[in-house]
Amino acid sequence: MILSGVAGLVSGACRMAIGELVSVYSQYNVEMSQMKRDGKIENMAADELDAKKEKLPNPWHAARASALAFSVGALVLLLAAAFLKDYAVRVGVVLVAVSFALLVFGGVGAVLGKAPMVKSSLRVLAGGWLAMAVTYGITKLVGTTGL
Repeated sequence: MILSGVAGLVSGACRMAIGELVSVYSQYNVEMSQMKRDGKIENMAADELDAKKEKLPNPWHAARASALAFSVGALVLLLAAAFLKDYAVRVGVVLVAVSFALLVFGGVGAVLGKAPMVKSSLRVLAGGWLAMAVTYGITKLVGTTGL
């Protein structure tokens, strides 16, 4: 179980980082293209252009942040479940640990994004619960136990 948990952590972090990199890089390209179309960068000095580019989202920073956030979240889940043998206790501990982690991540995201903390935390919690329910349902449909 620990080996599959670590494999899931690594693959999930890679998947999240690559998805974030592609998404933010696409956004960066769109913004740069729009500035070119608007004629905002044609006559700009190199240092002015660099200053404008620094204001745009950095795809590599976003990818690292996404991988780190996924890894920390997955580690919470892995540590909560790895050393418990009883299935019912493990499920309960995982639900509590993950719910707490989702609330914390939602709160941190709200603070960083200057958004309402309670609303953001509850949205992240509900989204996480929905994702867990769908994952659990799929594993039951194919006859596999996820925990």
